[in-house]
Amino acid sequence: MSERIIPIIPAGSGAPDGGRQRTRLWAQIGFFVLFVLAPVFDLLRYDLVAGHAWFLGMEWRVGLADYSAGLISLGQLWINIGLKIFLPILGTGAVLIWVSWKWGRLYCGWLCPHFSVVETINQLMRRATGKPSVWEKRALPTREPDGTTWRADPRWWFITVPLAVGFAFVWAVVLLTYLLPPFEVYSNLLAGTPTRNQFVFITAGTVVLSAEFLFARHLFCRFACAVGLFQSLAWMGNRDAMVVGFERKRGADCNNCYSACDHVCPMRLKPRNIKRQMFTCTQCAQCVSACATTQKDNPNGPLLSWVSGEAARQNEAGLRAAAKVKN
Repeated sequence: MSERIIPIIPAGSGAPDGGRQRTRLWAQIGFFVLFVLAPVFDLLRYDLVAGHAWFLGMEWRVGLADYSAGLISLGQLWINIGLKIFLPILGTGAVLIWVSWKWGRLYCGWLCPHFSVVETINQLMRRATGKPSVWEKRALPTREPDGTTWRADPRWWFITVPLAVGFAFVWAVVLLTYLLPPFEVYSNLLAGTPTRNQFVFITAGTVVLSAEFLFARHLFCRFACAVGLFQSLAWMGNRDAMVVGFERKRGADCNNCYSACDHVCPMRLKPRNIKRQMFTCTQCAQCVSACATTQKDNPNGPLLSWVSGEAARQNEAGLRAAAKVKN
């Protein structure tokens, strides 16, 4: 039975994975820049000073001041609240859930600015300790899917810790600009004269986020992020949704590999496992790219690929049957 492959990447790249990870990196960079600059250009933020939101450069008011002044009725106020608050939130949520139901946590793996930090710190921590997290039980193999090797060096901690704190500081400042006028926040920081409340917010945010980035970033993505949780629930509810498919009949080809797909997963999952064991999969496709790289000389191609529809059902059924036999 033919597999349905989701065409997210452009064709024609010379990379073994077709340039998928390069495309994903640019998507992450672009969204991170948007995350930082959205308040600056009033694309999306709530101004506590002005008492109203901004959206796409326009003032976004529900009319509380007009209602207090008797200019609009209570019914009109509720209509404004429904149209300008609940409808955009529910609409955005509906689109996110639909995308997740069909393709999984694409937002997490391809756009989320937090997940891009997770992956960056994973790589740095692996260089420092041999493990992508302080909670990892074993060190990873000292090789990459393309055959290059590396070795752990504690001196990488001098880059890992400052960068994690730096990311936390940037996050704290950017989050503040979603609540206060960005130019006021940035000008006060550049002058070294933030207000007391600004200083407290940025300091507390930097401390909390530094601890999260260094010690609990995977735990946050798995258990604390509501956006990720609802995406996973939607994805699990669709048996035809896109999954990482494994050609189990060719499992013997994995004997020539060092389980590269397992070791590159930033969420520390086992990509060849059944779907319910992949609940927090972010569809970053690093496992698919690793398999394509390690099997680049295999005339039958890689063993992992994105599949959906009936191919996804068959893939899951085959993995369940194999799991029962193994048990």
